[in-house]
Amino acid sequence: MQGTKLTGAKLWIAGVSTIAILVGCEAQPIKEQSANSNEYSYPAKSKAESDEAKVVAQGAATRQDSVSAQATPPAAPAPYGEVAELEAAPAPAPAYAPSNSGAMQATLGQGAALGQPIPGEGENYIATSDSAVKQAAVEQVSTFSIDVDTGAYSNVRRFLMNGQLPPKDAVRVEELINYFSYDYPKPEAGGEPFRVTTAVERTPWNNETYLLHVGIKGYEPPAGERPAANLVFLVDVSGSMDQPDKLPLLKAGMKMLTDQLRDDDKITIVVYAGAAGLVLEPTAGKDKAKIKAALDRLQAGGSTAGGEGLALAYAKAKEAKIDGGINRIILATDGDFNVGVTSIEQLKDMVAEARESDVSLTTLGFGEGNYNDALMEQIADVGNGNYGYVDSAKEAKRLLADQLSRTIQTIAKDVKIQIEFNPAVVAEYRLVGYENRALNREDFKNDKKDAGEIGAGHTVTAIYEIALKGSKGLAVDPLRYGEHADERADPNATEFAFLRLRYKAPDGDVSTEIGAPLLISALQEPGAAPSEARFATAVAAFGQRLRGGDYIGAFGYDQIAEVARESRGADGEGYRAEFIELVEMAKALDSGS
Repeated sequence: MQGTKLTGAKLWIAGVSTIAILVGCEAQPIKEQSANSNEYSYPAKSKAESDEAKVVAQGAATRQDSVSAQATPPAAPAPYGEVAELEAAPAPAPAYAPSNSGAMQATLGQGAALGQPIPGEGENYIATSDSAVKQAAVEQVSTFSIDVDTGAYSNVRRFLMNGQLPPKDAVRVEELINYFSYDYPKPEAGGEPFRVTTAVERTPWNNETYLLHVGIKGYEPPAGERPAANLVFLVDVSGSMDQPDKLPLLKAGMKMLTDQLRDDDKITIVVYAGAAGLVLEPTAGKDKAKIKAALDRLQAGGSTAGGEGLALAYAKAKEAKIDGGINRIILATDGDFNVGVTSIEQLKDMVAEARESDVSLTTLGFGEGNYNDALMEQIADVGNGNYGYVDSAKEAKRLLADQLSRTIQTIAKDVKIQIEFNPAVVAEYRLVGYENRALNREDFKNDKKDAGEIGAGHTVTAIYEIALKGSKGLAVDPLRYGEHADERADPNATEFAFLRLRYKAPDGDVSTEIGAPLLISALQEPGAAPSEARFATAVAAFGQRLRGGDYIGAFGYDQIAEVARESRGADGEGYRAEFIELVEMAKALDSGS
């Protein structure tokens, strides 16, 4: 292993391997909405209760002022000489199909039971295509935003456990990879907020290519050093949440989170159905019984004014803001917004404007049949937060108890990765996953461009498949003309790529940049991959296979399971063993395997 010290951070080049629930409510349960009204009836209660649980109607915020255009900083110069770069045209807006649950309720009557939902039917996902193979001589720079979301993995698990393969667009490969924690070297206390490692190995599905693995490990402060948290639980109590895998599971998870609260934390609870309401004023974390009692009284009924709920939640988060602390909204819902502001683009604009107040947004998805994954993922990304899907009490415990600091505490924001491949050495490359996280080259230095956040202790993994000049594994014919048309690699080159990262402090506005070369010596004798990287490779292959396997050839479920078994390593909580079981389930369900 060869190490290279970065300015302010450490990056190692290994010649191996590659690769909410919330909620509460001190108020009495919200009753079913009347057929022709947005008003809700509450059971009679004492004056003290009424004062504490008063409903505050809040109109959904709309963005009125146009945002002035920001000057775009120049792109970084290419250290490997002047190579013509063809900029791709902007990608078309993601396809989005509106939910059909509103029509179903209109047919059946408000509050009517919809029966057992069918997984996948009526659910909404962003339509994405796999990242294409790029020629380094034409497009030598790859730039993307990091992603710590994990919702796709548990959603895929839900489909497989229900006996069906997930829709292709439900499978975001990077979220499958990043669901697992990897034993990367940790950053030092008092230093940079994360540490970066790289590694290289032969690709198990194509011996003519390599996998370049980039791993990031975030700093995890001791539990007692976590800043005080101002959390607003924004809970969907509409009629669509009246399923066993929705509101009851949500309440159970919120109680788990409540048990993790410190005395100096504070919780506010906002609910929404046909209208938004404040049901619990800011309450100290030490008052756990009070918070849990509020959760116990939540009931579902009515339509879903999610935009109005978001507006009220942001207003309350700002009122209770803790300077220097954690200020975050945790939205728990099936995403079926059908009253008021329902457009994803309008909701994203609302959240983008509100995040300037330094309040982050975590989204937690529940349920099936009308689940809106497209909405949940996108507004979390825009809201400087993260997205998880809760398919079981075990997953609720993982997100809201075992990994609470990772879920709510940001240690670095607007984290971007840029890799420049040396076209004198590398012929082709392909980023595995991160299709909806791609950035333009000039976005890397633009501090106005939003990117992903890293939570305390998070690990983030990115994998590139690369083919060298002269390789027999090229997917695209070599260029005939141009400076790098020669199929032979430069024998005098020492670097095959250069890696850069940019990030901001959680409360910062200016990015710090770090970088280091990736040396050819890591390609010459890659050796055996360490188990952590090999397991990540297995997960990456599984995600690609579920999406159709266009780039992994005949590498099937049996080979994926074999790699995962051999690299399982320490697995105290059993998540990796469960992964192997999911691979075997997918094989049984996939008639084309």
